[in-house]
Amino acid sequence: MSEVKVNKISPRSGTDVALGDSGDTFTIPSGADLTIASGATLTNSGTATGFAGIAWQSVVTAATFTAVAGRGYPIDTSSNTCTVTLPASASVGDQIIFTDYARNWNTNALTINPNSLKYQGNTTPQPVYDTDGESIHIVYMDVTKGWVPLYDGAVTLETPQGYDAEYLIVAGGGAGASPGTNPGTSDGFGRGGGGAGGYRTNYGGVAIELKTGDVYTVTVGTGGATDDTGNGGGNSGTDSSIIGTGISLTSAGGGYGGTFYGSSAIVGAAGGSGGGAAEADGTTGGTGGAGDTPSTTPAQGYKGGDADKETGAGGGGSSAVGANNSDQTGGAGGAGTANSITGASVTYAGGGGGGGTWNGAGGSGGGGTGAGYSSPQVTAVQGTDGLGGGGGGGTYNGASGDEAGRDGGDGVVIIRVATSDYSGTTTGSPTVTTDSGDTIIKFTASGSYTA
Repeated sequence: MSEVKVNKISPRSGTDVALGDSGDTFTIPSGADLTIASGATLTNSGTATGFAGIAWQSVVTAATFTAVAGRGYPIDTSSNTCTVTLPASASVGDQIIFTDYARNWNTNALTINPNSLKYQGNTTPQPVYDTDGESIHIVYMDVTKGWVPLYDGAVTLETPQGYDAEYLIVAGGGAGASPGTNPGTSDGFGRGGGGAGGYRTNYGGVAIELKTGDVYTVTVGTGGATDDTGNGGGNSGTDSSIIGTGISLTSAGGGYGGTFYGSSAIVGAAGGSGGGAAEADGTTGGTGGAGDTPSTTPAQGYKGGDADKETGAGGGGSSAVGANNSDQTGGAGGAGTANSITGASVTYAGGGGGGGTWNGAGGSGGGGTGAGYSSPQVTAVQGTDGLGGGGGGGTYNGASGDEAGRDGGDGVVIIRVATSDYSGTTTGSPTVTTDSGDTIIKFTASGSYTA
């Protein structure tokens, strides 16, 4: 190979000097410097790669295209979304700019496909930009972080990572009904038991994904309070939920039990599980409240029992309909459902028993026993807190003892994740335990978990 050593190259005539012929490559060896003196101009009439300069392209309106390093792309999504594929290979310092040409990304977003390279250190998910007027300036750093935005609005993490989680969400149980101050004129008016709080879980099924760094708000529903005044009714339980990025899961509060007021039966209320009905005037009865309201798949609870006469019916549970009354015996609350998300089998969301001459049993899973006035008189029992049980229904025959119904039990929310993923960041003072390599976060009051 020949070598020419000179200190200066000047044109033989005119002012232009050409280096080589078309197709030739000139290489500046590693370690050498090419200096452009102050006041000089370096003009690019072709394609420059690896330089800080950006060659701006015509407006892109296509639904898909492949970007080239060293270029800037105004992207118009007025008519459609756009997915841009980044180069399959990249060198350190490569740069690309994308900008919202028509301020429409909020309507039709820009999605970036990293094309097997990393973006902000991750290979998934694909970044989506959906803010009107946004611009994204990305630089290829290395194989560890890949493409990193120098600017993208707030320079947020567009490739948030996540991990699997299982949950149990039980709402507050409904109150069992009470006699009130105008219970009617006939003896033996039994009141309906409260429906269990709605029950939802994915334990043992398909996991949900929590996004690292995001906050998930946990609401634990409270049990409905009975009301031994006025018409002697009560209140439904309140909802329990987990709300956060990509997740909105709610279990509905249990319906309150039905009562009898004056000469009319008040039906049990609809809810996650429905409240049981009350008997009316010794000859007619009421209807139990509908369960699984609003509807979920699978069903979060079942209907309350119906009452014909003499006694109240049981509230619905998470796995069974509340029982109808039987002659003068209150109907039993619907059964709850066993779940081992904590590492031990626990039954949740049982319906409250109906009141009557003889009381109805509470459903398994925290359902309260109904009241009975036959000697010895039985006092109704509150639904169990932390299980979402329905409250026991009251009774009435003018006896001097406690004939009131009882409140529903508070609900519970449980999140189970791999211990290696558990962040340790919570509010609301949940109970945290471990089981077989997993961490269980049990909320009996509202709070939050940061993934």
